Amino acid sequence: MTRPLILITGASAGIGAALAREFAAHGWDLALTARRKERLEDLAEEMKAKNGVDSLIIPIDMHTKSAPKAIMKAVKDAGRHLDGIINNAGYGVPGTFTKVPWKTHADFIQIMLTAPCELIHLALPGMVERGFGRIINVASLAGHLPGSKGHTLYAADKAFLIKFSQSLNLETLGTGVHVSALCPGFTFSEFHDVNDTRGLVSKTPGWMWKTSEYVAAVGYQAVENNVAVRVPGLANKTIAAISKILPDPLAMAMMKRQTKNFRVADE
Repeated sequence: MTRPLILITGASAGIGAALAREFAAHGWDLALTARRKERLEDLAEEMKAKNGVDSLIIPIDMHTKSAPKAIMKAVKDAGRHLDGIINNAGYGVPGTFTKVPWKTHADFIQIMLTAPCELIHLALPGMVERGFGRIINVASLAGHLPGSKGHTLYAADKAFLIKFSQSLNLETLGTGVHVSALCPGFTFSEFHDVNDTRGLVSKTPGWMWKTSEYVAAVGYQAVENNVAVRVPGLANKTIAAISKILPDPLAMAMMKRQTKNFRVADE
């Protein structure tokens, strides 16, 4: 095959599906993973008809510790190798830290932190050897802000992905591999329904929101230009910039006042 192949986790909806469409429009074949096989098949058929690209369908639960190696095996068994990875699968866990069972937190860490790192660790040597690769870690504006009450691990994980991407970006300079952290703010998708925050965030002003398609286009350009961290949208860029210069006590006080508008926290 002459077309490069990019793996997209959590590709069945939202930003993941939009990123699949964006890369397919630029001639990439797709390796699509999520639990909802039917949605992946529908997306693959759409991309074949519209862009003439091929897709590997890999229905898998990223919570399982064996998922990264199983994905790599599926790609190898298809006679392909990964030229790109988009670590997009994710969600938030409503509630405060000790009110949530540890198993729930452990599952979150597996899908949001461990699996992305392992996938890159497995695939990156081949990319470097071939002199070409594209990696996007879908982080969040939350990774630039103080942690909130409720959804305790979410901002911490996203901050990790930002720093991780920056380090990888420096480590791969000159190899042909590009690494970016994509940090969207409020985005029209199913994310807030899954996180049980739709009722809260629906009150957020319209100018704070971006479409999945816009975020995906920004992500594609960021990784092509090898921008280590990209925040889509002027409002989000402004918030991220202000958060870096505010004294921590003031930033924490602002987060304390605003948390109730976008996080579910038990009292």
